[in-house]
Amino acid sequence: MSRVTIAEILRPRGNRGEVLAKSLTDVPGRLEGLKRAQARLADGADVAVEIADAWAHAGDWVLKFRGVDSIGDAERFRGADLWIPEQDRGRLPAGQFFESDLIGCVLVDASTGAELGRLESWMACGGPPLMQLTVKGREVLVPFVPAICREVDLRARRIRVELPEGMLEL
Repeated sequence: MSRVTIAEILRPRGNRGEVLAKSLTDVPGRLEGLKRAQARLADGADVAVEIADAWAHAGDWVLKFRGVDSIGDAERFRGADLWIPEQDRGRLPAGQFFESDLIGCVLVDASTGAELGRLESWMACGGPPLMQLTVKGREVLVPFVPAICREVDLRARRIRVELPEGMLEL
């Protein structure tokens, strides 16, 4: 089964069994509306969890799992990934895309039609997400913004781009 990691559990929080988690999802309302998920523990085991409550706290999330009622109970989730099956990942608003769906897409120069390279991975640096690709043996980072990424065709696995002059030389 394909899975999508939606949060990273950082550590226990408080004394009632809550955990502090870092959200990895782009779907609005995903964590506060989530009822069931799986936790991939540090030892590789998957554990089903039922989310009794979730709320934002200081840029992260506090999650309360049903039946986890002490710091000791919550400690087993330290470093775990919270995941759901891919078919349950939700929908994004029109014009937005899951980064995982775009991996492997070919970037094509809008003016020449030339293939520049395949999107290999993503980098987050505090601004817009950066697409990582290899062009002529060099790693290139291209911001995923509408001014550059003019069209995304998931069916054709293509992203038509208008790159600023000199971007491939940076």
